[in-house]
Amino acid sequence: MVGHQGGAMEKDTGNNRTPQTGRKTLTAPAPFADETSCQCQAPHEKLTIAQARLGTPVDRPVRVYADGIFDLFHSGHARALMQAKTLFPNSYLLVGVCSDDLTHKFKGFTVMNEAERYEALRHCRYVDEVIRDAPWTLTPEFLEKHKIDFVAHDDIPYSSAGSDDVYKHIKEAGMFVPTQRTEGISTSDIITRIVRDYDVYARRNLQRGYTAKELNVSFINEKKYRFQNQVDKMKEKVKNVEERSKEFVNRVEEKSHDLIQKWEEKSREFIGNFLELFGPDGAWKQMFQERSSRMLHALSPKQSPVSSPTRSRSPSRSPSPTFSWLPHKPSPPSSPKAASASMSSMSEGDEDEK
Repeated sequence: MVGHQGGAMEKDTGNNRTPQTGRKTLTAPAPFADETSCQCQAPHEKLTIAQARLGTPVDRPVRVYADGIFDLFHSGHARALMQAKTLFPNSYLLVGVCSDDLTHKFKGFTVMNEAERYEALRHCRYVDEVIRDAPWTLTPEFLEKHKIDFVAHDDIPYSSAGSDDVYKHIKEAGMFVPTQRTEGISTSDIITRIVRDYDVYARRNLQRGYTAKELNVSFINEKKYRFQNQVDKMKEKVKNVEERSKEFVNRVEEKSHDLIQKWEEKSREFIGNFLELFGPDGAWKQMFQERSSRMLHALSPKQSPVSSPTRSRSPSRSPSPTFSWLPHKPSPPSSPKAASASMSSMSEGDEDEK
């Protein structure tokens, strides 16, 4: 089997690819089939599914084909292609994409045009080759041209183009390999979401700069949508103010709680210190008693004893000095007898001095 642009085909074991060609699938888009001139040189014998699952000859991989519209390419498409790629140990995945003419004729209008859908498939990591303008119903000539061994698709009968199942003849030939659909995601589901919430998306795009003409919106609806956008902005501002006010209140509550705790601690400390100083057994009371006793002792005079025995003076102690320079005034006699007695004594004293 000759690969792309004359090189050997790449070997693929599961999800781990060992490229043997110049093209690196994970670093470049997948090529288009009509640009590669892919030709099979090795004998292309028909394989059964059991043989393919056991492993094919080393000279070529199993060529698996998957087709579809792939509009609004999503994860459900990617998972289906991943399953097709990993059906066999060594496989080469070709993906056919139908043109706009066929799709609009047999299925309906698409959101993406055919060029956009081709490019979406080229950038899927599981795709090795993209076939543009794929047929709606597979013919033997098409299968032979691209050397397709098996066709991968979900097992639900696909009724279209006057047929109950366009894959019926492929199933009868033993070339059909089923894949599983991904629940909850499809192109129709995505379009349904957009149609259901049309006003939301129209307002969104108006807000992003699209014109009413580009969105096919009437003048009245445009004014309505713009007014609703203004109302939403006001609601958002009010919501932000409420959230900020709640945050401010929470902060005030936290700070007040901290202040109350600190005040309680300080008040307990103040009360303890006050009781320690001014309580019944406080230091202030003892200090006051001591000072008051000192003041009373200092203010009250000392009382001399009424009768005290005459103490003999110690010879070591010097007598208290007498101030002889002070004039001595005799006390007046209390009676005539005392006056005469004092006069006599004074005369006797004078005689003795002589």
